[in-house]
Amino acid sequence: MASRQNIPIDVVHLLPVLDEKLIDLLKSLSPEDWQKQTVARLWKVKDVAAHLLDGNIRILSMLRDVYYGEKSSAKNYTELVAWLNELNADWVKAMKRVSPYMLILLHEFTGKLFCDYYTSLDPFDKSPFAVDWAGETESKNWIHIAREYTEKWLHQQQIREAVNKPGLMTRELFYPFIDIYLLGLPHTYRKVATGEGTVIKVIIDSEIGGEWFLEKVEGKWKLNKLSTEKPLTEITIDPEIAWKLFSKSVRPDEIRNKIKISGDQSLGEVALTMVSVMA
Repeated sequence: MASRQNIPIDVVHLLPVLDEKLIDLLKSLSPEDWQKQTVARLWKVKDVAAHLLDGNIRILSMLRDVYYGEKSSAKNYTELVAWLNELNADWVKAMKRVSPYMLILLHEFTGKLFCDYYTSLDPFDKSPFAVDWAGETESKNWIHIAREYTEKWLHQQQIREAVNKPGLMTRELFYPFIDIYLLGLPHTYRKVATGEGTVIKVIIDSEIGGEWFLEKVEGKWKLNKLSTEKPLTEITIDPEIAWKLFSKSVRPDEIRNKIKISGDQSLGEVALTMVSVMA
């Protein structure tokens, strides 16, 4: 096992934290809560909980057990997303016959196995899956695990918002989530032609957020936490807006009046199109 030092974003230790919070959350829900609508327009709370369970079982089956019950024949990104959406919908539909109590039991059983599996991986080994939305065609385990963290955070947050229960909008848990999501910025700007040294500053407001700098260096966009250059444009987004926007739960035109862009407006608005999920 390689050292965990020098991992760009290391969140494997936070997976059990999210899992424990999820179990406590699900156990606290009333029968009415399970049927409340989430920001994921096609899914109610119970559907989102079922989808999270699918994530546990699918990862353990495919990656730990090397069992691929269904394989994609997708020829491009659009076809891959369509295939994944169909898989997700099939599972959620089948789980409608499963009680909330059984869902919780299955989460309790599979959650630890899921976390233990990812803890066992060498973070710098090649992952079977590339993080497409970050522009990668081949990924290391650390960024694949980071993506899994965002999935776990996002869907639990969807449930929490629907039932009005706080818990994940903290520095400990939100900052890694948005730090990972913003790895998609260079890919989002890949077709934007600007001069060498152009800097774009993204601010996720409040103490749970931070600052990121996207800079054009040797013809490529690089994401950093610091920059000595003056930004050509600066984008400021509230955390509650950011997690919904970059997960495609809301679209830029719906929340544009709640986002501040100073400097080059058209350059800044490109950031609002970033989608850090397979969608």
